[in-house]
Amino acid sequence: MKFRSLVVVALAAAIPALACAKPKQPKKGAEEAPAQEEAVVEEEPTITEECVVNVSLFHESVKNKMYADAYGPWWETYTTCPNANKSIYTDGAKIVEALYQTTADPAEKERLAKLAIEMQDKRIKYFGNDPKYPKAYILGEKGLAYIDFYGEAKLEEARACLRESAEAMGAKSKMAVLKSLVDVSYALYKQDKDNKAEQLISDYELASNLLGDQASDPNNKNADIAAKQKDYVDNIFAISGVADCSKLDELYWDDVRDNVNNLEVLQKIVKLYKRVRCTESDIYFSACEAAHKLQPTDESAAGCASMSAKKGDYEQAVAYYDEAIKLAMIEDELEDVADYQYNAAFYCYNNLKKYQEARKYALASIATLNSLGQNKGQGRCYIIIGMCYAATQLYPQDAKGRILNKTVYWVAVDKFVKAKQVDPSVEAQASEFINSYSKYYPTKEERFDLPNEFSGSTYYVGGWIGETTSIR
Repeated sequence: MKFRSLVVVALAAAIPALACAKPKQPKKGAEEAPAQEEAVVEEEPTITEECVVNVSLFHESVKNKMYADAYGPWWETYTTCPNANKSIYTDGAKIVEALYQTTADPAEKERLAKLAIEMQDKRIKYFGNDPKYPKAYILGEKGLAYIDFYGEAKLEEARACLRESAEAMGAKSKMAVLKSLVDVSYALYKQDKDNKAEQLISDYELASNLLGDQASDPNNKNADIAAKQKDYVDNIFAISGVADCSKLDELYWDDVRDNVNNLEVLQKIVKLYKRVRCTESDIYFSACEAAHKLQPTDESAAGCASMSAKKGDYEQAVAYYDEAIKLAMIEDELEDVADYQYNAAFYCYNNLKKYQEARKYALASIATLNSLGQNKGQGRCYIIIGMCYAATQLYPQDAKGRILNKTVYWVAVDKFVKAKQVDPSVEAQASEFINSYSKYYPTKEERFDLPNEFSGSTYYVGGWIGETTSIR
């Protein structure tokens, strides 16, 4: 306070000198120059000793949840020295919220609602440069205040604040801000589906990606909560109906056509279509193809694989999946790797009849899932292997060969049994295959006709299969 007093004394001493100075007279015949207004510099409110005491008083009351008692000293501080301490705003939010909830007077509720918003603007004014809680963070708080105090009456204002906050804060965004951004955007979409669909998609993408970053951050102690919040916004987006593939096609047709050389836009569209499982769309195919030409990624390669399969070019589809597998491995996206390996296995089995190749991809997918500690997904791979075995004819079609060819059903059923053991989600399908193919085992009479081949309790199925099974 001594420094401030010295400044005041110095200014006071200068006043007489300024008052006595005569202004220069304009030259005769010359027009007098227009007077220029002096720039108004708004002074910082003075932080008095009383302010410091009041901060301590209301802070202690808030700690004890005595919000009515806290209001008096808080209001005095807020109105006379709003730059005194950040707790004016952090504690103030709690005080205003508590009083809002306890009053039944509509006029008082309206006053407190306005105060809640004004408080965030004032916090930006005095503490917007705070390194930990900057203007962008405070905008998020303002957006949440709009929701808390105005509900659906000010959705547009809430969304604007939440969106700006999320864009600026990035992965450091408050989770409540990201969740609320999607909630508000969804509410606006329900009010105006024709004009708010693209906005909802954009807000969802931003929030979902940032929550995903938080959930995958090994240093984030709240990563599990972020994962749950991401599941929530993903579910909101799914039930919104805006993720309908035909609706997305309407929204993004022009974007793909006009941005064939804009990698950022194309990759954004590819990721969105993949997330909502609209990977059979021609718009998705076009975006993947254009993006793949500019910069190959596993997602663009997978999109091109789907496109090739749709056109009936399954050899090319498998080749694209090989590329997708390599690119996803570089990024350590092992869940995607497992999916690509399974898809390649399926096309090799179902469309190309390359059973040995199909088994190779299926076993690779199982190994990838094992490295992740995941059983789900392995079952479908074992079913593919079993179907490959069941479709194989290892021996000539003579009398002996026809009996020996039935032995492949033993190893096929082994794989179906394994499928439902490791992955209960395929139990019904696996059981159906077990019932179907066990009917084709060699009969007792057929095994009796070939005593040398069936002399023990086990049997080795040769050829490319090369597995030992039990005789049944």
